[in-house]
Amino acid sequence: MLLLSVITSAVAPGLALLTFFYLKDKYDQEPLHMVIKVFLLGLLIVFPVMIIQRGLVLGLSGGPYVDSFLISSGVEECLKWFVLYHMIYNHTEFDEPYDGILYAVAISLGFATIENIMYAWYSHASIGSMFIRALLPVSGHAMFGVVMGYHMGRAKFSKGNKTRGILLVSLLLPWLWHGIYDFILSTTANYWIWFIVPLMALLWYGGMGKVALANSRSPFRFLKREEEVNL
Repeated sequence: MLLLSVITSAVAPGLALLTFFYLKDKYDQEPLHMVIKVFLLGLLIVFPVMIIQRGLVLGLSGGPYVDSFLISSGVEECLKWFVLYHMIYNHTEFDEPYDGILYAVAISLGFATIENIMYAWYSHASIGSMFIRALLPVSGHAMFGVVMGYHMGRAKFSKGNKTRGILLVSLLLPWLWHGIYDFILSTTANYWIWFIVPLMALLWYGGMGKVALANSRSPFRFLKREEEVNL
């Protein structure tokens, strides 16, 4: 019974955050089956991530910078970006800037959820430790997804030569933030909370601003207003 409670606590944060960001889509909500599909893709990419990371660990000398910015954040964010770009970026359902945020958050939370389940299963985690993971790693993955998706949405609806540069930003920025997060945890064992809490507050503040900006650029916002006026 306790194990079931721990597993439930591992799954619940990802689903709760995914629901939150799904409901933040103000003007043209995405088909639920598409969001679930991308979430499940996030679950699946854990396995190639583990294989690549294992190979890098065996092949490199390591150190906090290599571990944080290459082996951890580099592999994870590159694979998430790769899947999003090749399966979602040119999809017909990606038809407004906020969709980038929603799909990037979905794949990130899928990844974070299976990571959480594995942690709960193999470490026999307590409810308390799973609560901390909900506030930090799961929430952190969601914020990295917001950063990635926001700039991917910008790239999708930009014109001219700017697109490639913005796409590169959509990969590099979440990579950087994720690397900083991991570096803090790996180098400040006794007082990491004094750095992680301000970092998470900054990411959430900036993330919610990006959500508002992406919604404000939706081509469907005028249609919504016309419908409200007609009613």
